[in-house]
Amino acid sequence: MLAKRIIPCLDIKDGQTVKGTNFVNLRQAGDPVELGKAYSEQGADELVYLDITASHEGRKTFTELVKRIAAEINIPFTVGGGIHELADVDRLLNAGADKISINSAALKNPALIDDIARHFGSQVCVVAIDARQTPAGWKCYLNGGRLETDRYLYEWAQEANHRGAGEILFTSMDHDGVKTGYANEALAHLAQTLSIPVIASGGAGAKEHFRDAFLLGKADAALAASVFHFGEIPIPSLKEYLQEEGINVRL
Repeated sequence: MLAKRIIPCLDIKDGQTVKGTNFVNLRQAGDPVELGKAYSEQGADELVYLDITASHEGRKTFTELVKRIAAEINIPFTVGGGIHELADVDRLLNAGADKISINSAALKNPALIDDIARHFGSQVCVVAIDARQTPAGWKCYLNGGRLETDRYLYEWAQEANHRGAGEILFTSMDHDGVKTGYANEALAHLAQTLSIPVIASGGAGAKEHFRDAFLLGKADAALAASVFHFGEIPIPSLKEYLQEEGINVRL
């Protein structure tokens, strides 16, 4: 069985790592290169760097920062935010990123998934989905959770899978930053209906939440931010705990 992955997520704004609750109320969390280096040394399996205001402000992603990260970090890392075309993907991969994450751009232009998979391979393309539960079901949101769309989580994830996405990174906006656990029911539904890995995001506050994301949510990887950034859950002790709970992780 493939080892489950632990992935710290670093949201970047103005060159610094920040963290909020339910996508707002951001606070500083440190230098993205130094934090990434520390996580790599502590045993993180991968990292995700998201330029959280890139789509909203219409900017290109932080190529220079990606070069600095690549020079210092020896585990795979994914970069997202402000990626709209193949040239953006090419630039970031050349700067040293292993994968790219697309969210708003994919919803606006689903064929972008096909193009990235065809040009660079599915393994490079992570489709991130920010969704919130509504009376009508899980609705997808654009531009860092600012705009509701008419797309629904499950059908959009299926389409992304068919178009050639390599992974789905699902963030429950309702759970983001509130530390009460992941959206395990939705995760399990995705895991059972997709043929690609699912990364859980939004809600980690205790070691048990990671365990539940893997056992109940059937996730392939669990992503978290504040519990790592503010030292609440050290990665080595998290992995030891998960192994004790019978979950296959790389120690």
